[in-house]
Amino acid sequence: MTSVNLTHVEAQQRSQLIDVDNYDVHLDLTGSETHFTSTTVVTFSAREAGSTFIDLRGESVSELTLDGSALETAGYDPAAGIALNNLTAGAHELKVVAQIPYSRTGEGLHRFVDPADGNVYLYTQFETADAKRAFACFDQPDMKATYDLAFTTPADWKVITNSPVTRQAQGDNVVHRARVDYQLSTYLIALCAGPYHEITDAWTGELTHHPETPAGQPTSIEVPLGLYCRQSVADHLDVERLFTETKQGFDFYHRNFGFAYPFGKYDQIFVPEFNAGAMENAGCVTIRDEYVFTTQASHYLYERRADTILHELAHMWFGDLVTMQWWDDLWLNESFATWAAAISQAEETEYDTAWVTFANVEKSWAYQQDQLPTTHPISTDASDIETVEQNFDGITYAKGASVLKQLQAYVGREEFFAGVRRHFAAHQWSNATFADLLGHLEEASGRDLSFWASQWLKTTGINTLRVVTKEKDGVITSASLLQGGDPLRTHRVGVGVHALVDGAVKRTKRIELDIDGESTEIADLVGLRVEDCEFILPNDEDLTYALLELDERSLEFLINNIDKFEDPMARTLCWSTAWEMTRAGTMRARDFAALVAKGAAAETELAVLERIIMQATTALDAYADPAWAEAEGYAHLAQALLDGTDTDNQQRYIVFANALTKLPLTKATRAFCRDVLENGTDQGLRWKAIAALSADAALPDAPSTIAAELERDKSSTGRSSSLRALAAINTDENKRAVWDEFMGGQLSNLELRHKLEGFTYPGATKHLNGMNEEYFDKAEEIWTSNSSEIAQATINGAFPSWDVSEKALARADKFLERELAGGLRRIVTEQRDRVARALRNRRVDAS
Repeated sequence: MTSVNLTHVEAQQRSQLIDVDNYDVHLDLTGSETHFTSTTVVTFSAREAGSTFIDLRGESVSELTLDGSALETAGYDPAAGIALNNLTAGAHELKVVAQIPYSRTGEGLHRFVDPADGNVYLYTQFETADAKRAFACFDQPDMKATYDLAFTTPADWKVITNSPVTRQAQGDNVVHRARVDYQLSTYLIALCAGPYHEITDAWTGELTHHPETPAGQPTSIEVPLGLYCRQSVADHLDVERLFTETKQGFDFYHRNFGFAYPFGKYDQIFVPEFNAGAMENAGCVTIRDEYVFTTQASHYLYERRADTILHELAHMWFGDLVTMQWWDDLWLNESFATWAAAISQAEETEYDTAWVTFANVEKSWAYQQDQLPTTHPISTDASDIETVEQNFDGITYAKGASVLKQLQAYVGREEFFAGVRRHFAAHQWSNATFADLLGHLEEASGRDLSFWASQWLKTTGINTLRVVTKEKDGVITSASLLQGGDPLRTHRVGVGVHALVDGAVKRTKRIELDIDGESTEIADLVGLRVEDCEFILPNDEDLTYALLELDERSLEFLINNIDKFEDPMARTLCWSTAWEMTRAGTMRARDFAALVAKGAAAETELAVLERIIMQATTALDAYADPAWAEAEGYAHLAQALLDGTDTDNQQRYIVFANALTKLPLTKATRAFCRDVLENGTDQGLRWKAIAALSADAALPDAPSTIAAELERDKSSTGRSSSLRALAAINTDENKRAVWDEFMGGQLSNLELRHKLEGFTYPGATKHLNGMNEEYFDKAEEIWTSNSSEIAQATINGAFPSWDVSEKALARADKFLERELAGGLRRIVTEQRDRVARALRNRRVDAS
């Protein structure tokens, strides 16, 4: 039995033997600051006689009874779970009483003490398989059940869970009870407890009935809404905006999904020290509370938060109402929600260019992940939980969403939604697979999609697209769209014709066509004058997932006119093409940085602006010749960013100001940071300026300045920012002390995140080389002695990526010769590949 790392085979065997009926769970949260008592009574049936196990990751078990008979507790092993041997066919009842430690890693039941006021807040995070950290359960998605939940807390605490809560006094405490009377997977159960600030509202609307809508669905609907956050950040909770975006999501999904919101009420709880962006617990969504903006936030962060809100809301249908059978369809869960969030943002909210952001952000993530040696098919190996946890990546989310967008373009928007509606109607409250969805899409569209899964889901790699023309007497005589890569795939693509008109690059013609081979004729380009086709853009409107190849003339046009493209999607595809060329080594890093320095001032899409500046910084840090970057490159980009701060547009100002604090300081940007520290009122920017000045050795006594700033800002955000700033101080002694904390494994998830950020601030490299070999000496111990989240974050963040050399590659290669855990091997392999790419590109840049 491998309860901690459940295998797919074991999960299948268990679900074939066991039907779960109900969990009766009582958590006593009053006894200790370090542990809680968990009491679970689970009723289930065995289809036939046999043996299996139930999952529990507690410290100890004090009571264990099966059908009223006591079982031995002394041999309890969290790694194996609790054995259920020699079960007879029929109904059973198991009672488990356990003592379980609170989490500091964001897994299981996490406990946080707010430094601003001393208040205690709890929340759960159970995906992928951490419900077992709170109660005994069959912790896999296809074993759904109902739940009776009870939580004993201090009297002044609120409890938010999947269903409405009743309260009953019990001495100085209160018992909160809730009944989840619908079938739900264990990973979607949630608890948030503490003195949370609460605001309520309601969404009222109509369900649009379609031919696929199941009988009995209502027309008029009202859903109670709740927003919750810590007391210390309540003044910053922008309630009106959050409720507006949530209601817009309800409007969109009820108009298109054909199935009424299924969970009665909808609460969103902003919780501290959260690892992910959010989690789709049914009716009780948890969201990282960095999304409660206590300082000036960029437009991109507001857009990303709206995307997160709509992503989690989409999961209520796709994931919670209809749940994957096993984690091999994790991609579908996350890809669908990512696609749904983008289309609902674009069509329903103020973020009407959400697909532009998607093209620049999600696509970039997917392309990068797909070019790593560890890339995998979208529908991939999910042999055990450890493997699954490695697949929360750019393939699962971003590539999957990209190919769903392509599938929508191929079958048609309305046909795609009709297939989705059929899927919800057919599999409500149960489990389903991608094959089920694909069948519904075939029925709705009338298109044969038998090829689609094998082409797109079972393969790796990215196709390339380029347009080739022949000309005579200034007229195009033939034109073809060439597809490269292996395998060649079926695509629905757009081809856009652009020309410089009155000082602006405008699209003058658009063609949409299906391609499925190496070369496809574009008949509609034949006969056009060459001078009217100065720039031909394959994949216009970004319908498919592919890299673009430009001929020398087109590339020159892009470089000369990047700031003149009128259409934001065309412009962002140009930015993306230039960035992918930089990563591939076909454009020098210094040329990309210069392109950004030139074009940033004209970029209208603030999310894209933030992204390209970040990419330019990465180009200088990782891909440019270090000698040139230090002598000229950083200063050139820094001056462009400083020029960008000279604006009355506060949203543009914050993008440029935040970015320049991540570069090595120049005389001018050092003065800018000092001015922020002396006169600035935005607390977030003040902390970034302090970190930059600390790394630059431009503060006479950095620890004292940081301590004084922490007195000014005693919030949890301030504490985290102080940790980043302290870690940024560039001395051998400080870097060694921070490194030893990483290796010690005693940091909470948020402490680790911010210290890792500060550790590699500009100027750190010469102080870090002493850790190059030590990383590989300690990596296996880190992996085995920490929780999954902490181990992954440490192995990723502490990898000596600052050492870009052949010696570094040899060091990694030697390490990879060992027998390693699969997850550890994957991370080191990916980091090694990034160093190899940086080394290649630095040579290109210097040549």
